[in-house]
Formats: sequence, C-alpha cells, structure tokens
Amino acid sequence: MRPDHLSDTAFADLPLHPALQAGLQKLGYSHCTPIQALTLPRALAGEDLAGQAQTGTGKSAAFLLASMHHLLTVPRAEGADPNQPRAIMLAPTRELAIQIFKDAELLGAETGLRMAVVYGGTGYESQRQAITAGLDILIGTPGRLIDYLKQDIYNLKQIAVLVLDEADRMFDLGFIADIRYLIRKMPPPAARKNYLFSATLSHRVLELAYEHMNNPTKVEVEPEQVTAERVRQSLVHVANDDKLRLLIGLLRHHDPFRTLVFVNMKRDAELVENTLKANGFEAATLSGDVAQNKRERLLQDFKDGKLPVLVATDVAARGLHIPAVSHVINYDLPQDPEDYVHRIGRTARAGQTGDAISFCCETYVYSLPEIERYIGKRIPVDHDATERMAQDDFVEGARPERRRHGGPSRGGRRPPPRRRR
Repeated sequence: MRPDHLSDTAFADLPLHPALQAGLQKLGYSHCTPIQALTLPRALAGEDLAGQAQTGTGKSAAFLLASMHHLLTVPRAEGADPNQPRAIMLAPTRELAIQIFKDAELLGAETGLRMAVVYGGTGYESQRQAITAGLDILIGTPGRLIDYLKQDIYNLKQIAVLVLDEADRMFDLGFIADIRYLIRKMPPPAARKNYLFSATLSHRVLELAYEHMNNPTKVEVEPEQVTAERVRQSLVHVANDDKLRLLIGLLRHHDPFRTLVFVNMKRDAELVENTLKANGFEAATLSGDVAQNKRERLLQDFKDGKLPVLVATDVAARGLHIPAVSHVINYDLPQDPEDYVHRIGRTARAGQTGDAISFCCETYVYSLPEIERYIGKRIPVDHDATERMAQDDFVEGARPERRRHGGPSRGGRRPPPRRRR
C-alpha cells in the first residue's frame, strides 16, 4: 500500500532517463512526494522552477533527478572539456551540501555521472583533487566554490544546470553577493536549466529567481500548511531558573532515543550539555564552531542511535536529513518565527509523527506572539508538564566560564558571517 505522505504520481510514469529509473527501483522508490509530483513533470518539460517546500519533503530528490536527466539526455558540446562541471548546486551550509551529495550518489548510482562536494572547514586538498579529477556535478557552499574558481581549479563555462537550495537561508547568511558572482561566470539563463528551492518564496527570493532564471514557474506545496501536520506541538510556560529541571524531567519521562534540543546561544548549549551528562544522559553539542570532522562524527552517531540527545544552535535547523527524530525540544524559543518551523521540521519527516515541545520562559516569551502569527494558530499549552520537573535527584552541570574577551560566545544567530573558506 502506498504511504499516505506520497502522491499518486509514480516515478515509472515520468519520462525519466532509464538509468535514473533503474536507480529509483533499486532504492525502492515508487511514488513521488507532493513537491516531486508538482516539479518533476515541469522540469522534464524544460521549465525553470522556483519551488517552495519545507524541509523533509523530498525537494533534493526533485532537483537532483531533473538535473541528472538533463545531463544524461543533452550531451556536452562537441570539443568541450570533458572534465569541467555541467551542473552546479549551491547550498548555504556544509551539512546541507554533504546531504545533497549523499542523495546524489544514491540516485545517480546507475548513471555514471561524476560528482564532488566542496565546503569549508576541512578537506581542502582532497576536495581540490576531486575537482581536478574531472566531474559532471559540483555541489558546495559558496565560499569554497569561489576559492577554487579563482584559482582556476575549474570553470563555469559549461554549466547547463544551476540549483540554488534553501535560497532564503542564503540571504540570512549573507551569501547573495557570492551567488551573483558565481552566476556571472556561467552561461546566460536561457542557456541553462535553473532550479531554485526555498522554504519561503519571499519577495527577495523571487527577485533573485526572476533576475537570474529563465521565466521560472512558481511551485508551492501547501503554503498554507506552514508547520508539519504530523508534529504534535506543545508549549510549556516555565521560569528561567526551572528550565534545566524541566528538561531533565521531560527526558526521563519520554524515551530520548533521538532527541534534538535547540538553544539560541552557544554558552547555554554548553550548560545544557553539561547538565544532561551530569544527570546520566549521553549528549553532545552541535554549534557553528565545532570542527567539521567532529560535526560529521556527532551527526553520524546521532543518526545511528549511539548519541540519544543532540544539543544544537540553529546551525542544525536546516538541511540535515536525520531519520526518526522522535522529539524536538525548544529549550529557548527562537527569535525568528521561520526558525521555529525549521526546528520542529526535524521531526515527523517522510510521513512519520513526532513531538515538538517548546519552553516559554521570561527571556524569550516575547517571541511567542510572532511565532503563533506566522504558523497561523496557537501552540497548545501543556499545563501538566511542570509536574514532571526533576526534583531532589537533579544535578546542575558545570557552567561554562565566561570568555575574557568579547563575553560569551554566540550560537546559531550571529552577525552576518564572513564567507566560509
């Protein structure tokens, strides 16, 4: 029986290249998700796309299948350098770039297409060698892509497909000037296929689409359904001084097999992690200044179930494909309502259900009205949650020392960053 989170559109009924059909069959994928059902027929018909879809809806597979189909059915120009990329896919974060690459490897396993992923923080020489070995698809973050481009490690003269994923996040992180720089090095919009995806098709995102794309078709999947249907949302009013006790009590009450705890500041993430460990929970922190190899190891341990609780700033709120997250706990309410949607979107993915519990304290209570206006409804209040607060057996973890210069370090919401190399 077809799962109810999928559409009636079967991949077998789409005019996809046989190598892609073979890959989909091997992976056991039979039917499209709603965003795939809306975008793939249009892309295969040659249209540019500006797609709105939340995380976890299958949009990566949509643009990967469309891109690979184009590369497989339209050969390189005669005499063109066979080692230069023909498709480039831009992502705002390292984690998202890596996930797109992993999805591309799976979907393109039968195609023979060569691909590589580049991002800052690690692997500078190995990534450079992956490009110079020759490739068809290049995936990466803007800073590292520009670095290699300026060194003439590759060029963009043959780009036939451009993908911009999480375009709204590109604006948030200050990458738009970098993106425009890369686009100016490519053939004109009419000479390539262009696919833009974003959680929100705001005015600035659509302006970018119409400026650099070929009259894109706007595609939206249930824009009125801002938050996932299967996420059970709840809100707990709690004093600042009681938040740690409440967190420990709730985790003892629930099965924390794979729980994401979101905080706004890195300093608070360290305190939460220390308290979790002091009360017998295996936990670790994922924030912006964690080394890339450690980030990848933590994420893999979390996915494998070896690490039951991951404390994260908003660096982890987008672009991460982590299956079977049972609980998302907003230890702090986010200050941006869109971040609330992205955070709770880590659970209830691919037709599953999940819980999102948000703490509403004195510090961040002022974010609540804007969040509820954005999602279009009130978050149900759990009046009984505070009864599960940890009591005499609670141990508060060590508080991190304040830095001598510059005060406490910040977490997910930072000033506009410099380009990541």
